[in-house]
Amino acid sequence: MRLPGTRYQEHGWEQVRKLLGRCSLSAFRRMDLGAMPDRAREAELLDLYTDEVAAELDLCRRGARGEAAGNSYGESVAELAMALLFELRAQPAFWSGLVSAIAAEHGKLGAFWLSPSGDAMLRKKVNDMYAGLRDKVDADNYQVATGRACSPNKMYTYRMLDTAYREIERLFANWSHHAAQVAAILDRGADGVPIEARQMKSIGGCKAPWVIRWSETLERFSGSPGPLHTRSKRFSSLRNNPDRIAALMAEIGDYEALSANMGAEDWRGDEDEAGAWLEDYWRVVGESEAADEEPATPDMVDQILQPLPPDEEDDDEDSEEPLLAYVEEAGGEDPDSSEDGEGGDQAGAMTARGPAYAAPGMAGPPAAAVASNAGSLAVAAAPKAELRAAGNAADEALAAGLSLPPRFMELASAAQDAGSWLVRMLKDDSLPIRLAVYHKLLGAEDESYPDAWLDPETGELPTLAQLAALDRISMPTLRKRRNEAIARLQAASARVTN
Repeated sequence: MRLPGTRYQEHGWEQVRKLLGRCSLSAFRRMDLGAMPDRAREAELLDLYTDEVAAELDLCRRGARGEAAGNSYGESVAELAMALLFELRAQPAFWSGLVSAIAAEHGKLGAFWLSPSGDAMLRKKVNDMYAGLRDKVDADNYQVATGRACSPNKMYTYRMLDTAYREIERLFANWSHHAAQVAAILDRGADGVPIEARQMKSIGGCKAPWVIRWSETLERFSGSPGPLHTRSKRFSSLRNNPDRIAALMAEIGDYEALSANMGAEDWRGDEDEAGAWLEDYWRVVGESEAADEEPATPDMVDQILQPLPPDEEDDDEDSEEPLLAYVEEAGGEDPDSSEDGEGGDQAGAMTARGPAYAAPGMAGPPAAAVASNAGSLAVAAAPKAELRAAGNAADEALAAGLSLPPRFMELASAAQDAGSWLVRMLKDDSLPIRLAVYHKLLGAEDESYPDAWLDPETGELPTLAQLAALDRISMPTLRKRRNEAIARLQAASARVTN
């Protein structure tokens, strides 16, 4: 979204936010966060924080993320991040807000930044601070550029309407998968390709009633109320004011048309994204190699998937599958089908390796016994395979019905870090409950989430309604179990920090 005087409302903001968050965490490691509650040192800590983050940003200036385009005016991500950092010196109230938030969390949990989830909590608070600061800076610059009054809340409203337009555009483009919601937005049947999908070329062509009805449909189709229909009063005045919505969207559309650089190459954005991806890739590889060089912690398990509880492990299944594979290869001969006790088992084992390995004078099992036992093993193994296949098919059908990848549950489970503190603490909770915990603590979108956890259509975690459906429970039950899990995490974190 572009408006007169604004610099931080475009696509590059996500990279600016990530860069500031990463550099802030590095700065905090060299600061005494225990001094945050001391108001007398607030200005001193701001000076120290600014110097440390500026040094980190300077180091990242030549990296792929730092050199990526931050907006359509030619400013890089590193330049925007550095400028916003120094705006913090001119707007110290935002630093005071961050200090208060850290002090309040410290009062409840102690030195929470030392806990396993400390970095994520600090990053969330830093993100909130810079999100408010960017709207304040852009609102002030908008007033200078246009001479019209503008507040941070109005800038937030512009951005909400731009997001609503992007969502409506996405729904129209995939109308066949969202026919019911598109019909509700258009307030008419959507039996074929809606003509509106071709007519709406920009936000200026998006009609205000569509935005209002889109907000109405969100609770029914995603499980959470739309921005115009929440209990918050922030947008309540817009709900019944389509003329105001139309005027704001027309202003966005007019300025974007005026300032559009039609000669820009589309591949520039892809180039920047690829560079940022490669930088993240090599950083993760380096961290992994460094971790491999460290001595293993005794209670850490080197595995991708969590082990099943002892009462759920199926030893018979593990022992039968290799045997069945041999039976198939040997044309029906089963090495363990002898009826002669231990001696027969040994003879069968020898026979399984072939005649050349059999002991002299030791005969193999009768062919009839082999065929009989192989048949019984196949019958015993078949129900287990059928149950697994049926369970996987049910999960895939459920995920597909929720507009998620069919193998979502399988891939999301495999993407978990089995050795992480949070996974170990929530080992008794289902995967949807764990994702709901992340949804509550870090939000629907965070750069730390594996791609396998995200809904490909939104790039975010599945909604609570989707998670409840995946867990085959109701929304109230999901919220209850999620809150219980968070309470256990907070109690465990308090024990660690104390």
